[in-house]
Amino acid sequence: MSQRTLNSLFKPTSVAIIGASNTEKRAGNVLMKNLLSSGFSGPIMPVTPKYRAVMGVLAYPNIEALPIKPDLAVICTRACRVPAIVETLAQFGCKVAIIMAAGMAQEFNEDGVSLLDLAMQNAKRYGMRILGPNSLGMLLPPLGLNASLAHASALPGKIAFVSQSAAICTTVLDWANNKGIGFSSFISLGDATDINFDELLDFLGRDSRTSAIMLYIDSVNEKRHFLSAARAASRNKPILVIKSGRSAEGARAAKLHTGGVGGNDAVYEAAFRRAGMLRVNDLIELFAAVESLAHSNPLQGERLGIISNGGGPAVLAVDELIMRGGKLAELSEDTIAKLEAVLPNTWSRQNPIDIIGDANASRYAKALTILMDSNELDAILVLHSPSALGESVEIADALVSVIHAHPKKNRLNILTNWSGEDSAYQARKRFTKGGISTYRTPEGAVGAFMHMVEYRRNQKLLQEVPQSIPDNIPTDSLTARKLLQAAQAKGKSVLETHEASPILRAYGLNTIDTWFVKDADEAVAIANEAGYPLALKVQSPNILHKSDVHGVMLNLTSAEDIRHAANAITQRVHQANPEAIIEGMIVQKMALTAGAQEIRVAVISDPVFGPAICLGEGGSEWDPTNDAAVALPPLNMALARYMVIQALKTHKLKDRHLPLGLDMNALCVMLTQISHIIIDCPEIASLDLNPVLAAGENITLLDVNTRLHDANADSSSRMAIMPYPKELEEVAELKNGLKVMLRPILPEDEPKHLAFDNSLSDEDRYKRYFGVRSKMTHEEMAVLTQIDYAREMAFIATAKGPDGDDITLGAVRASIDPDNTEAEFAMAVRGDHQGIGLGKLLLEKLIKYYQANDTPVLTGFTMFENRNMASLAKSLGFKVTFDMEEHLIKMHMDLKSPTDK
Repeated sequence: MSQRTLNSLFKPTSVAIIGASNTEKRAGNVLMKNLLSSGFSGPIMPVTPKYRAVMGVLAYPNIEALPIKPDLAVICTRACRVPAIVETLAQFGCKVAIIMAAGMAQEFNEDGVSLLDLAMQNAKRYGMRILGPNSLGMLLPPLGLNASLAHASALPGKIAFVSQSAAICTTVLDWANNKGIGFSSFISLGDATDINFDELLDFLGRDSRTSAIMLYIDSVNEKRHFLSAARAASRNKPILVIKSGRSAEGARAAKLHTGGVGGNDAVYEAAFRRAGMLRVNDLIELFAAVESLAHSNPLQGERLGIISNGGGPAVLAVDELIMRGGKLAELSEDTIAKLEAVLPNTWSRQNPIDIIGDANASRYAKALTILMDSNELDAILVLHSPSALGESVEIADALVSVIHAHPKKNRLNILTNWSGEDSAYQARKRFTKGGISTYRTPEGAVGAFMHMVEYRRNQKLLQEVPQSIPDNIPTDSLTARKLLQAAQAKGKSVLETHEASPILRAYGLNTIDTWFVKDADEAVAIANEAGYPLALKVQSPNILHKSDVHGVMLNLTSAEDIRHAANAITQRVHQANPEAIIEGMIVQKMALTAGAQEIRVAVISDPVFGPAICLGEGGSEWDPTNDAAVALPPLNMALARYMVIQALKTHKLKDRHLPLGLDMNALCVMLTQISHIIIDCPEIASLDLNPVLAAGENITLLDVNTRLHDANADSSSRMAIMPYPKELEEVAELKNGLKVMLRPILPEDEPKHLAFDNSLSDEDRYKRYFGVRSKMTHEEMAVLTQIDYAREMAFIATAKGPDGDDITLGAVRASIDPDNTEAEFAMAVRGDHQGIGLGKLLLEKLIKYYQANDTPVLTGFTMFENRNMASLAKSLGFKVTFDMEEHLIKMHMDLKSPTDK
């Protein structure tokens, strides 16, 4: 992947059209028309041996005859000709090509190689990039470029739209033109064989012309790259996504459409949420989202005020707001008094503000001005219903004037809903022309506002500082993996409760006392020793849910009960499934269930995103898509809490308010430890804990089913999000004998990292930040501590303080560009720990890390005043140069040995 080659896609200075045509309705003809009519200022070069000119533009008989190397080529020919054309273009020096042809993966040459594979091989050989195949093309309105088969051009704007569906592209484009909404870029990915969502998100996340990104997704291929790029971009600008395939049938259709891997929709939802993206469910929501993004300001809060000329629409808006978890602003006595002075005596005297059905433009304008003047609202929704006495267009004009003239116009968000069709159409056009969001229904307007609210909430939740798991909870991965590998060596693919218990206990998870017996006599012997009451369960590799075949009997209180239960279970299982192999029975102590609640936790393996953790109610008929809240590991306590809240909010988990029911902290500890097991133990393919007994602080796993991977399975890239690299922890000793822990930074480190940053002297802060700066905010600290280990690395050095707590003494960090061509580092050490070798240890560790990461170059900058930093870098092998103009010292190290280059 190379962001540099994407410059030719987003900033082309010349375009070649391969297969340009004078024949109406041919792709090469439509392309030429669109390019010539869009105002592109660079050379447009048609390539075709059939014509001397295409639409009046001199044509070239072949690619080699082109007078210059095109930055961008659009291939409009049949699929069979594409591989050879790609090879010629790449040899000629073209950097990016758009392929329009469809079905290339289904056509093969005489050697059985698909045309798509041939084209990609030819492109990669020369470093050329491909958009498509099966792409509609792209539009870059700021450049006047329409290199697409779209039926219309796009207006310039600040929204980027990227879609795997050409039909969705044209639908959105048609709607946006009607609404006067523009785009910074409009891209049809097609089959996304080369250029994909991740690279485009990286580019658009840094693009100054783009303030928001919208995606239409059928499927995702590169899970880790996709999530890393989305997480990085969503820190800077909102990303809204519409994902097809919410149903099983829809997922199959989406797979046929793009050829991608079909995944669980609930897992997709969890991935979007984890990356800070906001999902919309349909095109109506998508259009509302486009409307709000086109005209909105960053949301400062969530308080919504509503003005209406009718009670009914206002009530509908309030209902929608509250049902979606929104907040209705409360008006102060001062604001109410000001409204009293301009509204009739019969007005509502509260929010929503009913300013009476015959309200004229003046009354609307005065009411809106009062609300905008107050500090009690973050957004205002203005509603209008048709009225014989109303001045629909005049009111709209008056409100546009008020909004544009008000000093808070760039801080408050104003949304409007003019209900109706013919009577409201002209007014809605006035709002659109004035750059103010307008919607056809009260519910649509509130939904658009809640998109902004949810994006704001997601960002805050993702920046929350997680608490640490209590120190007394074990995490013994060595024991767990030894047991799992021993089971694999015996050829086991499934571990039941009695076999999985010691693995779970290695992570502090409690299981009920469990024994495996071969017959009733062994069961009685165990029962007499363990004591009653007991439960007896069938053990069969052919039965996943024992209760489905009545293979469980509870509250057995005597040897006679045990023998009777064993016989009855055996008979019932054989009746339900005559082929089932009964290996024996499971004997369990009865759990004390009074006042406790049963829940279910599972880890599934999604074909797209890998392991996913599911939380819901118990039961054998269980579909994670419908019955569980889903989250991607790794989880920490904050993310686990978010998962539990989501489960309760969506009623996938119900708090039944039992005396010893759900305890938030205990649930979060359990979920976080399950996440640790999945990360540490790649041998585990899936995990089903059903039921789990939640009794306040005590959580007990009653029935466990663990499925294992084959011992030879490759699990190196199974995680969608790179977990904390525990293997990089090491203990070192400084010159003064102090032992320090060198390790990657964690989100939980934020409070101590803030204390470390605040401990730096004014001089050290000046050198570190290239100037005077104030103390770090929580948001800034979240960026520094909640890092994506796939994209950046920060090592900290900690030591025990006088009170036994860890203190951060120093930190070094570096981030790499998306192409992994260069990492840039920065470092700081507490003043009272300088000169004892700490900086050298940290920088050496960073160098080794990026050497192992195959990063070619490590660079850094420091001020002239920081000669100690420059001397340290030089001693470690950096090339140090002085930039007299910028007053900076540059440190540069080639990390690859001459034999690697």
